Amino acid sequence: MQRIVTVLCLILGFLLLAVLVAIPAHNVTPALAQEAPKTASPAEGYNIHVLAPHLVDGKQMGPYHHYCKVMAPDPQIVCLIYESTEPNAVLSQVEWIYAKKMTRAAVPLKEWNKNWHDHAVEIAGGRVQVLDLPPDKAKEVADTVATTDGMIYHFYFDGKLPNGKTSIAQAVGHKPLTESEYKASAK
Repeated sequence: MQRIVTVLCLILGFLLLAVLVAIPAHNVTPALAQEAPKTASPAEGYNIHVLAPHLVDGKQMGPYHHYCKVMAPDPQIVCLIYESTEPNAVLSQVEWIYAKKMTRAAVPLKEWNKNWHDHAVEIAGGRVQVLDLPPDKAKEVADTVATTDGMIYHFYFDGKLPNGKTSIAQAVGHKPLTESEYKASAK
């Protein structure tokens, strides 16, 4: 009787092993790739897609794909910026966008001329495209962003590894402002 139970256990064990081996490996998803539970996250909402070139170290580069999220109605916007739309594209820049009434009141002109840019100038230059929206909604986004200033942080890599170096990229067509232009355009 014990011999029969042992043989049955061995047969069941082999059957279980055969079933496990037969399951294709591609059906097993690593924990990080599995879909997370549907709860609110700060990563949600970066869905305004904009395409624009930037000046990095004085050279025109891009165009870059901006995925932007409105953080506050002033407006305050943050854009995660990639060199492509590939699903595993590496984050290469981040842009902070704030209403001119906020930046012009708090940022000294010399610092603004060096690090910030006026989106009205950038948009008027025709290099900015709002993608994935109907034309009327794209114009609405562009009109809102034209009331803002932006600062772009560019991240450097050695091959595929970040090296800890950053710089401030600039909008193509950025024009340093005089004191009177700076104050007049703050409205």
